[in-house]
Amino acid sequence: MAAITQQYLPYVDILAERPLAAIDLVVIHCTELPDMAMARDYGIRVVHDSGAGNSGHYYIDRDGSTVCYVPPERVAHHCRGYNARSVGIELVNIGRYPDWFDSRRQVMTEPYPAAQIHALDSLLASLRAQLPNLARIAGHEDLDTAMVPASNDESVEVPRKRDPGPQFPWGRVLDACRLRRLGRG
Repeated sequence: MAAITQQYLPYVDILAERPLAAIDLVVIHCTELPDMAMARDYGIRVVHDSGAGNSGHYYIDRDGSTVCYVPPERVAHHCRGYNARSVGIELVNIGRYPDWFDSRRQVMTEPYPAAQIHALDSLLASLRAQLPNLARIAGHEDLDTAMVPASNDESVEVPRKRDPGPQFPWGRVLDACRLRRLGRG
């Protein structure tokens, strides 16, 4: 397993603690941002009254380098309704950036590089070894299916979340990780 750099977010100590046995799900995200630096900037932003922000636990850059922003024993804010039971993994990918909700720009075309997917495989194997009840995996798009008004035309709705998106190699990742996709069998 490649080394994981720890760069905890400034508010990590105020995030709720949980036993590792409470985690049964991994949620795969893409940052929908151009690079790791911008993803970090978004993670640092405080957006909750508690003093915390929105962030995954692990971030994997295109070259496979992996950073832990929130340790798994803390509840990160990455997928509403699933945070208490899951670990969030963010893959750096442009997604729909910068027009996330423009109805004319909903296609996600950036592929996930082999080095990034290899690092994800390695991280998932490590999490399976650490988390005794980890059995399922999902994409953010599988769990947050809300629609929102398009930024260019409020009469049109677009998905709030589309990540990790159509370029994500689900078949390959599922074969390697031996987790069941939540809501897909």
